[in-house]
Amino acid sequence: MTKDMTKGDPLSLILGFCLPMVCGNLFQQLYNMVDSIIIGQYVGVKAFSGVGSVGSVYFLVIGTATGICSGFSIPIAQKFGADDLKGLRKTVYNANVLAAIMSAILTFVTVVFCRPLLTLMRTPSETFEYAFLYIRMIFLGIPITVFYNMLSGILRALGDSKTPLKYLLISSALNVIFDLLFIIGFGMGVTGAAAATVLSQLISGLLCFRYVKKNLTFLRCEPDEKKLDPALIKVILSLGLPMAFQFSITATGTIILQTAVNNLGPSIVAATTAGSKIQTLVIQPMETLGVTLASYGGQNIGAGKLDRVRNGARQALCVQLIYTITIAVVIYFFGDLAAHIFIKKNDPDYKLILEGVQHYLRVTCVFYPVLGVLFLFRNLLQGIGFSAVTLLAGVVELVSRTVVSFGFVYRLGFDAACFASPVAWTAAAVLLVFLYVYEIKRLAHPSHSTNLTVQNTVTK
Repeated sequence: MTKDMTKGDPLSLILGFCLPMVCGNLFQQLYNMVDSIIIGQYVGVKAFSGVGSVGSVYFLVIGTATGICSGFSIPIAQKFGADDLKGLRKTVYNANVLAAIMSAILTFVTVVFCRPLLTLMRTPSETFEYAFLYIRMIFLGIPITVFYNMLSGILRALGDSKTPLKYLLISSALNVIFDLLFIIGFGMGVTGAAAATVLSQLISGLLCFRYVKKNLTFLRCEPDEKKLDPALIKVILSLGLPMAFQFSITATGTIILQTAVNNLGPSIVAATTAGSKIQTLVIQPMETLGVTLASYGGQNIGAGKLDRVRNGARQALCVQLIYTITIAVVIYFFGDLAAHIFIKKNDPDYKLILEGVQHYLRVTCVFYPVLGVLFLFRNLLQGIGFSAVTLLAGVVELVSRTVVSFGFVYRLGFDAACFASPVAWTAAAVLLVFLYVYEIKRLAHPSHSTNLTVQNTVTK
């Protein structure tokens, strides 16, 4: 069911749209964590460390694919907000073709350069093959990832966050079954874990495709609409590529940090991996609220309602700060308890790993409010058509994380690794707040009053 977010109470609309997405993202992270839990318990700490050591690479490639789909969905939201159905159909068609081309390129490049990249990252020799087998299978599934994310992105652009959730819950349950079957039943190890993730996402994508084809008949293109439009492609790429680059820049910084961490030994890698898994789960609500603001902002900018964008941003910021402060307190005192599900108690480095997890979480959780601000304003700026300017924040984040990684991790060890991300978050968040204030003031200027949809330059 589509939802028009240009009318009604902003906070109610934002929360009503966000909560199903939070549930879906939490379940998605949970079934991704099942891979790690089963690997840690049934394959071993080395396999767990191997999978963890490619977490940044996973984020780089899958994040880039997801960023492309999210960016491509922004002009779709703007067309829907402007009630331009013909333009909407043309945008969906062109975006889907571009997404297919991008996924083919990404798959080829990543599969070919997978092993050299892991070597460049100084992946420990004792965990190298585990890392390679896992991430190669994930890379082979990139077209499936793009397929699902493009469909779910279209649904969210139309105001529907419940349908992707419904199908994601089904695939989450299937992923657990596949994990148990492939890893324990068939003894496929880390390859089985990756295959379970890809297969589950394929099922989600097929279910979404069936729903769109059956229920959203207004998206069916007329013959004259099924053609590539150079002007429209330029608009779509101007929004999609910056978001993809944003993910790439952020992930590159994470890879640089991971390279430094890999030199600290398998136990530290395991501690960082477990801490990151726990953190990824608890930051999903704040990240999802940011994604919600992208759809909300896109629709309202498309409708020319700048005041609603500002009101929604203020209300969402209050919710974001309440959540981030609350979860930071919980993680500071109890976050390390979750690490027990990843590591065997009889592992010789069990105590060392747990202490590392606790230290990692206690350092990073203090900066969760800053991270929440970063998610909120980065996505909102992207949603209202300023994807390009957010790249500046991405560059600042990359430089900050690189400086800490190269300048301090090798000297100060694990302590510096724990502070690398918070330093990067803080630098990027400060810049994003400034950019948001600047761009909103610019849009409010009388010269922009007749056309607030900055990127919506294609005629109806």
